[in-house]
Amino acid sequence: MGETMEGGCQCRRIRYRANIDDVEAYLCHCRMCQRATGGVSIAFKNLKKTDVIWETEPDWYDSSPIAHRPFCAHCGTPLGFAFPDSENMDLTIGSFDDPSRFVPRHHFGAEALQEAWLDTRDLPRYRADEHEPTVRRWKEKVGNLSD
Repeated sequence: MGETMEGGCQCRRIRYRANIDDVEAYLCHCRMCQRATGGVSIAFKNLKKTDVIWETEPDWYDSSPIAHRPFCAHCGTPLGFAFPDSENMDLTIGSFDDPSRFVPRHHFGAEALQEAWLDTRDLPRYRADEHEPTVRRWKEKVGNLSD
């Protein structure tokens, strides 16, 4: 058996539970995923569709003639990817409540991989919770920092 993990969109309108058997995940770099997310790649967990229970049914976008993507039409969060004729689907790692469990094991769509974005270890790192303008905005609006 696996572990049940939960996730959903930013506004919490769409929620899911997923049975997870392992920590393996992957990064997709294909142009379709780059365009769908506005990023240079997206992190996915592949699992059986039957292992995903949607507490609220997501909105679906037919992103190509062969695939569709669950998302939240209210906040825009991308939640996954699926071929309608497959028993498997992907959930976005960032939509899990605790994404830290997963480990990338391979790249997919390597023909569109943006090499400059792969190894960013040497770039300076800045914390959002230490960025005064961001902290001030959160405190003025909601009284504390968002997670």
